[in-house]
Parts: sequence; C-alpha cells; structure tokens
Amino acid sequence: MTSRRGTLLVPVPGLSGTVYPPGTPVAVTGRGSSVDAFVEGDWLPLSWWEFAEGVQEAAPEA
Repeated sequence: MTSRRGTLLVPVPGLSGTVYPPGTPVAVTGRGSSVDAFVEGDWLPLSWWEFAEGVQEAAPEA
C-alpha cells in the first residue's frame, strides 16, 4: 500500500509512548475513518479528524 504525507492536527501518542504535537509530519497508510501513520518508525493509529492530508509548511517569519 502506498503511503501519503500528512500533518497531525492534535497531539497523538505513538506506540512508543511519545506524544507527537500538532504540526508533526507523518506518513499515512490506509483509507477510511482510521488509518495507520508513522513517525520515524513509531506507529500512530489515527482517526480521520486527527490529521490533514499533506504537510503544512511553517509560515516565514518577517
């Protein structure tokens, strides 16, 4: 299955116990109301409302 890029919208704990903050880029696999996501090999089971498709870039500082 092909992975897509996504960005966390809320804090999410990984299987390792690490809590990833909003804005963390993730690799997402699967479709539907729940998907698998990975951050450097750490698994995060996500619901549809916990992430957005694509990676959000930080706005440049003035």
